[in-house]
Amino acid sequence: MRQEASPRGTFLQVAASVKAEIADNPDMTHLPSAADLMRDHGVSRGVALRAFKALQEEGVAQPVRGGRWRVVRPGEAIDRRPLHERIAEIITTEGMVAGTRFPSASELADRFGVSRPTVTRALDRLEAAGVLTGGGQGKVRTVRTVPIREERS
Repeated sequence: MRQEASPRGTFLQVAASVKAEIADNPDMTHLPSAADLMRDHGVSRGVALRAFKALQEEGVAQPVRGGRWRVVRPGEAIDRRPLHERIAEIITTEGMVAGTRFPSASELADRFGVSRPTVTRALDRLEAAGVLTGGGQGKVRTVRTVPIREERS
């Protein structure tokens, strides 16, 4: 009697395949979607999700909002500050002064790897704090004041 392939450990095989893909592609920033893994490896959604969890436990991947997973490279520093704080830091690091044109929501979304609505919410917070002038649809945001950086003890 022929022995059939066991489904046990299939998620580990999928995880190993994704790890090999990460190693082969140093520019890879996000993991394939669960649907892509299901299609490419012929596995169920549960197996794909277990593979993601295995990669997370190994420190290779990290979940991000929206159901996606991003690649974590060894020695990579992860900035866990809220997005509005990271966006406000652009003003000081790039030497912007009052009246300077601020990057658009689309540019910031590409730069931080998040969606445009997420960036828009962060920019709205900065407008409410008085750091940026109002943008609105089709209008350019400009720097109103340079944010004061608070040191944490």
